[in-house]
Amino acid sequence: MSITTNHPLRLVAAFVLGCVCWGASASEPAMFGFGFGSVATPADLQSFVSPLPDGRGLPDGQGTVEQGKVIYQAQCVACHGDKLQGGLGDRLIGGRQTLVNSDPTKAPIKTVESYWPYATTLFDYVKRAMPLYSPGSLSNDEVYAVTAYILSEAKVVSPDAMLDKTSLGQVKMPNRDGFIPDRRPDKFKRVAEIPHSK
Repeated sequence: MSITTNHPLRLVAAFVLGCVCWGASASEPAMFGFGFGSVATPADLQSFVSPLPDGRGLPDGQGTVEQGKVIYQAQCVACHGDKLQGGLGDRLIGGRQTLVNSDPTKAPIKTVESYWPYATTLFDYVKRAMPLYSPGSLSNDEVYAVTAYILSEAKVVSPDAMLDKTSLGQVKMPNRDGFIPDRRPDKFKRVAEIPHSK
């Protein structure tokens, strides 16, 4: 046989072998592992929170601005500063109207106040990732309180605000309308149309 005849036969043989191997692996459930970790149990997922922008999925609990100030001073001030101005951690407030400007020498100031479109994002982030050296250690009440304090200092909620799973989803952030909605409804449904547990 010539080289040109062998070449297509090799391709066909490789294709058939690949299909056979793929079919065999697809018929058995795959269990991939890396030699560490374990499967999450329902108890592990008890503290997992996944809120939507409208508040669906937020846990029970509540917190006030005054309670949040005490918790912030004990848990957050070392990284974010006594005036929420930042330090080791990011600046949390200020920066409104800095995201869009025509001066290339002025960088936008991205903070909770100026950039984040939904207050529920703040709750979610604090609940999962803060404080830095003990993430996930704050109770739901403490997270609602810290969220209320940060939003109050940003003048998004009043100084006497109390936040819970109902009121937090109703907070309108300063940059909520600063994002362009995805125009592909066939790819991404609107938040209100997404089913969510809890």
